[in-house]
Amino acid sequence: MSLLQKQVFALAGPTASGKTNLAIKLAKEIDAEIISVDSTLVYKGLDIGSAKPTIKEMQGIYHHLIDIIDPWLSYSVNDFLIDVQSLIIDIQARNKNVLLVGGTMMYFKALEEGISILPEANEATRAQLKEKTLTYWYDFLQHADPVTAVRLNPADRQRIERAVEIILLTNKPYSIVIQQNKKQGGLGQRLTICALVPQDRKKLHDDIDKRFHKMLDAGFLHEVKQLKENPKINENLPAMRSVGYRQAWQYLEGQYDYQAFIDKGIAATRQLAKRQLTWIRNWPYQLKAIDTSLMDKEKLEQIISYLYSKCPTKTYP
Repeated sequence: MSLLQKQVFALAGPTASGKTNLAIKLAKEIDAEIISVDSTLVYKGLDIGSAKPTIKEMQGIYHHLIDIIDPWLSYSVNDFLIDVQSLIIDIQARNKNVLLVGGTMMYFKALEEGISILPEANEATRAQLKEKTLTYWYDFLQHADPVTAVRLNPADRQRIERAVEIILLTNKPYSIVIQQNKKQGGLGQRLTICALVPQDRKKLHDDIDKRFHKMLDAGFLHEVKQLKENPKINENLPAMRSVGYRQAWQYLEGQYDYQAFIDKGIAATRQLAKRQLTWIRNWPYQLKAIDTSLMDKEKLEQIISYLYSKCPTKTYP
């Protein structure tokens, strides 16, 4: 029996911060199963470029929400919430703790707060979006909903198109629709969350560089080439818009040379890490920051101490 029986804990952090290995060690210490909080790991076939842990690397620890859907399908935040709620029940029924691990901070926020249930997309609206460029739709968004436009990156196709889609479906600004829709689907409790935060940003960048080259050596481009040959898969799918995969696809399309592909892939990964760290720094709830420069033993000691301090019913052997 675990000393932290039937609790839900979380370990967040930017890409390449060492979450995977540390999470496995932590799961062993607290007798937990891991639920992935990663919007890319859900897709089958996206292995190398997502740094998906292998069976060997998992070291016998159950990992959930990895390899659960085909890459031509979509996986929404609502799908994630439904899956997590079901998994928590199953895991706790096995007298195990739950450890949520990943870097998709929007998923963590949805677990804390729930999400607004928005209108479903339809084929006609999707077709309308494809008729115009991203620049056109961002300009449209600036006029129709400047509140939303100002907080979105002009290159963020997925979020811009979703905001425009809601506007077209409701004839209301996306920001207003979000406010009017009551949120639902959260866990109904605050997460006990630790986050890996690098004090030395240069080291994180170096680790990102090294990992990207390691992925290339492991056959990342061959992986993307195989995905590209599947007639069901195109570059506009959410899976193929993942960091690294988008740049690899564009390179294979001949949009730039090999060195430019590497530079763009690394730059995109650094930008992802920056966004993740911004989420963590601005997290509106209590969170324990763990310095990534510490040895794993020291990190584990700090994390476990924090988890015990937040556990409402501690028992000791």
